[in-house]
Amino acid sequence: MVQSRRRVNAPEGPDFAELFAALPVAVLVVDPESRVAHANAECEALLNLSERAMLGQPLASILKAPEDENPRDNHGFAAFDIEIELRRGGKVRVDYVESRVADHPGWQTITLHHAAASRRMGHNADRASAARAAIGAAAMLAHEIKNPLSGIRGAAQLLSKGKGAAELTTLITTEVDRIAALIDRMQDFTDTRPLQLAPENIYPLLDHARRVALAGFGRHVVIEERFDPSLPPVQIDRDATLQVVLNLLKNASEAVRDQADARITLATAYRHGMAIAPGPGKPRRPLPIEICVIDNGPGPPADIAEHLFDPFISGKPEGQGLGLALVDKLVRDMGGIIQFAREGTPPMTVFRIMLPRGGA
Repeated sequence: MVQSRRRVNAPEGPDFAELFAALPVAVLVVDPESRVAHANAECEALLNLSERAMLGQPLASILKAPEDENPRDNHGFAAFDIEIELRRGGKVRVDYVESRVADHPGWQTITLHHAAASRRMGHNADRASAARAAIGAAAMLAHEIKNPLSGIRGAAQLLSKGKGAAELTTLITTEVDRIAALIDRMQDFTDTRPLQLAPENIYPLLDHARRVALAGFGRHVVIEERFDPSLPPVQIDRDATLQVVLNLLKNASEAVRDQADARITLATAYRHGMAIAPGPGKPRRPLPIEICVIDNGPGPPADIAEHLFDPFISGKPEGQGLGLALVDKLVRDMGGIIQFAREGTPPMTVFRIMLPRGGA
């Protein structure tokens, strides 16, 4: 006789209803007729409506779901930091995510994550980032400008004594050019002229960036391509996008310089239902075109990983912290966003650019 291995008097685990009720995020379960089938306690609190009152009711009678310019077509859908209109009156600001239930056609879950707390944290983070940027700017300018000025001063003193005029003149010219180049890089952030956006086939541009990298700074690296062959045109400024991709490829090649199997991957994908506000106060818009630059390097130091796109933040001893900040600016100017993550096993560094479809 087979003996049960279950311990006598072992506590029963929570059932589905208990787990669902305890979820810390508001969740609605909607049936194929778009009627509410379940709502957890967090959802009741957020919508100020009991599950009993919502059961069997059309979703449209509970809240007005965000509209999407493209049909859902049984794909997921996400909209972040948006106002949802409640049919009983009032509005609530949430991150709204629709997910299809596998193996149950027509069924979906809707999660509503209250955005108020995250916005307050975001404002504090913005102020902290501004403070770090100001401190970093002062330190960088002191280092980058003070050193060449010191050299120029010394060269001028020697010139006044008539020693090595030609060599010292070259030194002065070189150091002045270095200061001018630094100022030029900083002025990139003050350029408010709109980019020339147009629908573009991204593949010739990515191929050009890859060939430039392999001919120069990335000659020691294998650069693989993992492309979605059906990607539609993307709405970009060609020169700005090339600058962005080359900057990311250069950073990646430097990150894997000491790797025995140094490898970079250029990847593209189409993400159905992806819609994000590119910045505070900007309208939500679809950003389905994904371009990734992935490397198998160790990644940035943990203490700066969350601030990579802040000006004057750099993990390189000789870095000025302007490259990724400019990349972020250019991507935002094209109506997109860029994100950093460590993903996979073993972990890989991923810079993910999300851009609008051509003609959007």
